[in-house]
Amino acid sequence: MGLEKLTISVENEGATLVFGNSFVALFNPDKLVFSKTANWRKQNAKQRDCPELQFSNAEPRTLHLELLFDTYDPDDPALKDQDVRTKYTDKIFHLTTVEKHGELHRPPVCRLSWGSAGCIFQGVLQQLEQQFILFAENGTPVRAKLSCTFMEWSNNDLNKQNPESSDIAKMHELKRGETLSSIAAKNYLDPRLWRAIAIENAIDDPLDLKTGSQLLLPPLPIRRS
Repeated sequence: MGLEKLTISVENEGATLVFGNSFVALFNPDKLVFSKTANWRKQNAKQRDCPELQFSNAEPRTLHLELLFDTYDPDDPALKDQDVRTKYTDKIFHLTTVEKHGELHRPPVCRLSWGSAGCIFQGVLQQLEQQFILFAENGTPVRAKLSCTFMEWSNNDLNKQNPESSDIAKMHELKRGETLSSIAAKNYLDPRLWRAIAIENAIDDPLDLKTGSQLLLPPLPIRRS
């Protein structure tokens, strides 16, 4: 049996939590750091050396790991200046964005699996730091180290976040014949809120809209202007 690689599976768009596309780490991480925080409140306790503690709440678990990606091969001219971003790291970067997951209206949930251990963590990519540490002669980044922190996601969380709700930000693809007023009417039940969409997307001329462009719809409440 060959070396098992860490695999990241990405949530499909839809009403149920189903994982579809996946990609594997080029090199396995050398360690996995799991963290869990419980918050306690200190209670005033006179004439005591140690205050009384009252449990407040628990934070979601987190998983921190570092991944290395490399496209540089000095013996292969075709690979001497292949951009590590387009081949590898952009896939992970997009786990933090809404744009590539429009129907979800949020970044996707990920499931991390590794060999016989199966699923080791399910969560969202909370924080990503990319360090490009090797460059080709033309300046193309060819090696990157990614520092990733995933935050735990419960299956119950899916039921609490209705992507059709108007109180969360979401992406909208502009269709032929749509106007900002019609989009506001559909999403906010008030066509007069079109201006909030224009401001959010830096649209100077609401009559000059390009079919297929992506609009970010801000969440309610919105003040009318």
